[in-house]
Amino acid sequence: MKKLALSSLIAVFAVSGAHAANVIDGNPLYMPKANHFYSVSDLSSHSGDEIKSWTLNEEFGYGITDRLTVAVSTDVNNETFFNEWSWGETELDLAFRALDMGGWKADVLGGYEVNAMWPNHRPMLEKVDTQYTWSLGVRGGYVGSNWTVAAKALFNYWNTESFNWNEASGLQGVHFVTLGLDGQYALCDKLNLVAGVEYNGVMDKEYRGIAGATIRNAGTWSGMIGANYNIDATKFVGLYMNADMDHRGGANADEWNVNKGFGFGAKFGIDF
Repeated sequence: MKKLALSSLIAVFAVSGAHAANVIDGNPLYMPKANHFYSVSDLSSHSGDEIKSWTLNEEFGYGITDRLTVAVSTDVNNETFFNEWSWGETELDLAFRALDMGGWKADVLGGYEVNAMWPNHRPMLEKVDTQYTWSLGVRGGYVGSNWTVAAKALFNYWNTESFNWNEASGLQGVHFVTLGLDGQYALCDKLNLVAGVEYNGVMDKEYRGIAGATIRNAGTWSGMIGANYNIDATKFVGLYMNADMDHRGGANADEWNVNKGFGFGAKFGIDF
């Protein structure tokens, strides 16, 4: 009788824990265990440019402890079928899991980004083309038996020099906030669906853009849907689509414009 009861209990946990059986599966609250590496490679394009450009992004991270992760990400862009290319943003991120209480998770996030590393037909780290961004924020949510919901909030400071805190001319000294909500639903051990929405808004009332025009109340809304397939417990592949609309102020300071076309891409993730 005891063996039967124990077997039934194990069966219940096996079903309810199906989502947790996959170490990495595109979950928005994923964090590697101590001494584990992970890699997520992402190839994307956009229908609005007649699919003439592609971006390859690589994120590579390491679990220093079960609660502390460091990651480096970078991307390479090509346009008009490799006639033009650039080495885009490179970012260093830290994530500390401040809360890990059952399904409830909360992380403190920090990051530093350089963009662009090597613009097309320009010198590497050319001052006029390169911006630096510092980020600090939080991410948190709940991981259920077969679903996850996560929210994030980041404060970002964007400048043309890494430590130039007071300059506020041109593209320098721009403050913006990132707010996001992501979800995942596991249909079974092998397949899960993901969706998310994100807002990036400039906190400064106005700033001068690249062309010298004054931009007011700038912001962007982005939406994403996708599906991930788990190859095994430590590897997954995914397909996704996204679209966005932006608010750039100026002559149409109170209008939101939906950008033409949509983005799409594929990714591969592994924990090892």
